[in-house]
Amino acid sequence: MRLWGWGAERSGRAWDKRDARLQGSGQRGQGWPRMVTPRALGVLLLRLLLPLASGKVTEQPRNVCLGLPKMNTYDHFGLNDTAKCFTECGQQGSKPCKLETLQRYWLNYEIHLVEESVTDTVNMSFLKSFVKDISTNISEDLHFSLTPFQIPTQMTDDGHEHPDRVRLPRTLFKSLQGSRSMVRLAITVLNVGPGNLFKGPQLSLEDGSRVLDNRVVGLSLGHTCVTGLADPLEITFSHQQQPPNVTLSCVFWDANKGSTGDWSSKGCSTELRAKETVCRCDHLTFFALLLRPVLDNVTVQALKYISQAGCGASMFFLAFTIALYAALRFYWQRLKSEDAPKIHVALSISLFLLNLVFFINMGVGRRASEAACRAHGAVFHYFLLCTFTWMGLEAFHLYLLIIRVFNTYFGHYFLKLSLVGWGLPALIVFGNGIAKSYGLYAIHDKENTTTLELCWFYEKTALYVTVHGYFLVTFLFSAVVLGLVAWKIFTLSNATVGKMQGLNWKGVLTVLGLSSLLGMTWGLVIFTPLGLSATYVFALFNSLQGIFIFCWFVILYFPRQSTTSSTSGTARADQAHSVSHE
Repeated sequence: MRLWGWGAERSGRAWDKRDARLQGSGQRGQGWPRMVTPRALGVLLLRLLLPLASGKVTEQPRNVCLGLPKMNTYDHFGLNDTAKCFTECGQQGSKPCKLETLQRYWLNYEIHLVEESVTDTVNMSFLKSFVKDISTNISEDLHFSLTPFQIPTQMTDDGHEHPDRVRLPRTLFKSLQGSRSMVRLAITVLNVGPGNLFKGPQLSLEDGSRVLDNRVVGLSLGHTCVTGLADPLEITFSHQQQPPNVTLSCVFWDANKGSTGDWSSKGCSTELRAKETVCRCDHLTFFALLLRPVLDNVTVQALKYISQAGCGASMFFLAFTIALYAALRFYWQRLKSEDAPKIHVALSISLFLLNLVFFINMGVGRRASEAACRAHGAVFHYFLLCTFTWMGLEAFHLYLLIIRVFNTYFGHYFLKLSLVGWGLPALIVFGNGIAKSYGLYAIHDKENTTTLELCWFYEKTALYVTVHGYFLVTFLFSAVVLGLVAWKIFTLSNATVGKMQGLNWKGVLTVLGLSSLLGMTWGLVIFTPLGLSATYVFALFNSLQGIFIFCWFVILYFPRQSTTSSTSGTARADQAHSVSHE
């Protein structure tokens, strides 16, 4: 402070002399201050230091997920900063991530807890840790709870009231008696988020494979390596009852497997129960329970042959339906003016092309280049959406025909339907193409062996929205319309004939015929999680949709003369709809 005052005092006198010279020359006050006092310098310094004190001076942003800055920092800030990569790594358009370094960071964290940290517990939103000194001379197994969102705690018994738990055999600690009397044990429950960290090539995120609850359980004695346990440790994971086509497997993280590490089941066994799975492993590291939808190679091939046979038969009958309609237009003037057969044929064309592209796509797979595979996937997607759309338009037309009846005139009706039926899917496919959603899609078996490859969706979100969501909307609309039409058919029959003596079989057959047009066979996909039997039923009936459409077309437009008067109300209405909307 004395030096600062001395310098300021000298500066003040210098400015006084300068001011006197300027006053004699008549230049005072033209840009030079009269005097700078110590107080003025203090204010100047305060203004310079204020941004630093308030945090307004920020450092250059850094990408922690590249693993470059302070990857051995395990303070509160370092853990939170690195945990952001659990969600950022793997997001579309996210910055690049160095997965190997980030995964090594969390593997080394348990060593840090044992060897360097003085804390006994860590309680963060994504991380729960418990550290305890254990005597190597124990007479009973140790049990710890792994309750979600809670810090692991030691239990006095096997703790069956805790669904998630771990048992460490006493032989594990007794094997270390020769080198030490106490060991430090760290138990960590880490939420690895939805990104690519701790997923590895073993998991294909596009087909729904995942780590149970994105939760990884770590067990460590620090630098002490524990392998080959005669009495394995046990980790119990609780979960909801899984469908038959989902496999659960106990795995550990092998940092030396592949280029960035991967899950491995070596040394681990899996015991499946109704609502929990028991993992037994002969070493300490990070563990998890993997859930993967699985179709074994035999099942995949059987479904493939059923689909190909059914689609081939459907293509034949669909082509015959299209040719028959084209021929009848020259001999039957009524077909030229009616809209219903045009909609039937448009659905037949889209379904025929879908089956054709399906056959081509099944034979392309990995042999196609990336650009060609994207093109195949886009074309396949387009005709699938066209099929869904025309089934929805069939339901719309049926609604106007049977439910609304009056005020159903629309100018250029079929042209407008065509713009929707062929144009809307084109817009959706174009958007997915811009987003690069298409690519090679693979189905794996329990050994992670590829059983089937085809060009389809590469990006999972786009698949859910533009296929699953689109189908759900059209299917629900068609199902509601079909329900209303069925109600009309059976109530009108009861009112006309009187009390029915038995089941109205003609009405049942009419509803079944309309079901083929509205794509109710596609709805069988809802039951596929129930087991392989439902999957086979879906593959069979769905692939035969073209045959059902052909049968409906023939029955509808070639009725026998003797049964014309007794056809169902829906069939007569479909035939009698002769008002042209062109």
